[in-house]
Amino acid sequence: MSVRPFLRWPDRRLASAAAPVDAVDDAVHAIWKDMIDTMEAMPGVGLAAPQIGVTLRLAVVDASETRGQAIRMANPVILHASGQVRAHEEASPNLPGVSAMIERPRAVTVRFLNAAGEIEERDFVRLWATSVQHQIDHLDGRMYFDRLSRLKREMLLRRARKAGDRG
Repeated sequence: MSVRPFLRWPDRRLASAAAPVDAVDDAVHAIWKDMIDTMEAMPGVGLAAPQIGVTLRLAVVDASETRGQAIRMANPVILHASGQVRAHEEASPNLPGVSAMIERPRAVTVRFLNAAGEIEERDFVRLWATSVQHQIDHLDGRMYFDRLSRLKREMLLRRARKAGDRG
């Protein structure tokens, strides 16, 4: 098991768009394996490569109840998002100690390169959809709190600083 350390916000790599993956090869599979190990150790329901300092468009998501169902994605793109939204409490190991209620589309259709290196389109709903969107935000250089109003974002970051001072 290879659990990698998380970058701490405001590391600039967390605010930069990740580079596309040219092909799914052994190196990509090794990164995905480390990402899954790291996600399971959190524990969490998703992880994007930039969170651990790998600036490639790679993500893993496992919102299953039983675990062990991780979907590996390279270059994920949202093709369609439902008009119906779902609110969910989101957080990130890159900014520990805080979280916020974020509204996102309840369902999304995503195109990505899968573990076999093939283009796949898949529909995600509820927590799966929330996690996929959260990871794509990371790949685009956004954190979940970037979706908050300026006032709420500033309050959250102030709480995070205070939590960091105590920790």
